[in-house]
Order: sequence, then structure tokens, then C-alpha cells
Amino acid sequence: MGSDVYFTSMKTKQGESLITKLEHLIVRAGLLETISPKDLVAIKLHFGERGNLAYVRPQYIRRLVEQVKSKGGRPFLTDSNTLYAGSRSNAVDHLETAIENGFDYSVVGAPLVIADGLNGKDYSSVPVNLKHFKEVKIGSAAVQADVLLAVTHFKGHEATGFGGTLKNLGMGLGSRAGKQQQHSDLLPQVNGSICIACGKCAKWCPAEAIVVEGKAKISQEKCIGCGECTVTCPVRAIAINWKTEPNIIQEKIAEYTAGVLKGKEGKTGFITFVTDVSPLCDCCGWNDVP
Repeated sequence: MGSDVYFTSMKTKQGESLITKLEHLIVRAGLLETISPKDLVAIKLHFGERGNLAYVRPQYIRRLVEQVKSKGGRPFLTDSNTLYAGSRSNAVDHLETAIENGFDYSVVGAPLVIADGLNGKDYSSVPVNLKHFKEVKIGSAAVQADVLLAVTHFKGHEATGFGGTLKNLGMGLGSRAGKQQQHSDLLPQVNGSICIACGKCAKWCPAEAIVVEGKAKISQEKCIGCGECTVTCPVRAIAINWKTEPNIIQEKIAEYTAGVLKGKEGKTGFITFVTDVSPLCDCCGWNDVP
């Protein structure tokens, strides 16, 4: 049986603000019934890249936070670090960007926790046993939370056509290496002209597929395509690979979403804002009209 979907329009009138309409929608949909006293409640959203203004406004998030607290929940806002080099590829820059975009505790009333830690290494391997992945790498904060509430900004997307809840959860809560797994079907290679032979890639390789002899070298026979070396290299000598087919990346996102939701049956809720719809992802440092 399909899930019930509740809708409210953006039209308002005197005495009925959009924030009030959101509160009524949350109550009517029963999202708060997923919360028990003392539950750690992860509110997954996109804080917006620096320069982007299409993300869900923090004033909406504050009202959701207040309602979670009214049920005895302990809410925190979360997202994981990005694969690309922008203003959210590590927790320090990520938090500074979030605060710049209005997601400060004084505004939203809840702390911010970057799900996969300082540099994307804090993740849990969740078994899924599906077509593309036997296990997926999910930010630990999301895995350890008791409740997961997804707040999604609907928009266009250059790789998947559009981005909704599955994109917000599957790609959004995948670790940096997990994002690389979803974005590419190819094994990594080292650019010897850039490599500084620091050995960090070899240290983090779980398959022991990398040796450093003057320059780092990756054994294509041993490599398992986990993406750890790509996100570890400090000089980007192991380039991020974005090559994949649209249907493949969508399947991979769905499998990662399955990992995000695993073990949280009856403890999830989903809100999607179809507002400020932009043609590209909120990861861009700008937002255009549709």
C-alpha cells in the first residue's frame, strides 16, 4: 500500500502565514508521532552552497524543531560533506557556510552536526545486498539517530533530472567516498605529475591496493572502487570521476537511500518544499529561475 501524501499550497491570507501552514501540515500528516521522549532526531536538510539562496528557509526549520521538542525529542540538523571542492567539503567550511546561510542555533534552535565528521571519514557501513552495492557508506550521525526527518528542497538536477527526497537522503547522507561510488562506475587512477607521494591514499585504502614507490600506484586487480583514495588525496592527484549513466546513478542513489532508512522503520518522516525551484542542484554556488 502506498503512503498517504499531504499537500498545502503556498497561497496565504491574513492571519495564516506559511509557517503556520507548515505546522498544521506536520500535525495533520502525523510526522510527530514517530518521536518518543529523549529520541535523538536527525533533521536532514541541505544548508545550501555559499552563494545559493534557493534552500529551505531556516525559519521553517525552526518551527519543525520547536514541534520536535514539544514531543520530547532532541533534534539536530544534519547533512554530510560534499565530494566536490566547494564550501561544504569538510565540517569546518560546511558549518561556516550553514551559519552564513542562516542556520545558526539562535535562529533554528537546534545544534548542527555534520553526519560524516570532519573530513568524511566518520561513516557506518550498512549492509544492503542490492544490485550495485553489498553495503553502503552512510554518515554515522544519521545511522545512530533514533528518528530521521527529511526536509527536501525540490529542484532540477544536472545528473538525475530532478532532485527530491531520494537524492536528499541517498546522495546527501552518503559519506564523501559513498558519493564517489554513486557518481562513477570507473576505478580511480593516479596522476603521477601531481602526486607528492605522501602515502595518505595507501594508509586509507582498505584493500591494500596502493603502493607508493616514488609515486602512488593503484592495482586495478585489487582495487574495490570504494572511493577512499579519491577523497583522501590532499592535492587531488586521484581525480574525482563523475562518469556514469543517468539510470545507473539513480539506481545507486536508491540503494544508498535503502541503507539510510534501514533500521528506522516507523521512525521517519518526509517533507518536501516545492519552492524557489531552480534548474540545478543547491550544490551550485548560484540559483537560477526554472
